Amino acid sequence: MKILAMIVLGMSLLFGAIDINSASKKELSGLSGIGPKKAEAIVKYRDKNCFKNLNELTNVKGIGKKTIQKNKKNLKVGKCKK
Repeated sequence: MKILAMIVLGMSLLFGAIDINSASKKELSGLSGIGPKKAEAIVKYRDKNCFKNLNELTNVKGIGKKTIQKNKKNLKVGKCKK
């Protein structure tokens, strides 16, 4: 499962940063410090609140500034689809 997540992440990075407003749980769980549970928490938060900037990821339980810093170059915030 981790290998699949790493492949998905690798493909995503080849084609650009992962959009936290539309990324799948698999894409998110491939990021450094983000496993399946945190990825699910991001998606649940996103279902209720769109992300306006990367720093809003700290509103998700278990995600801090260090996690955002580690992944900053691999993340972007796209348009909200609500």
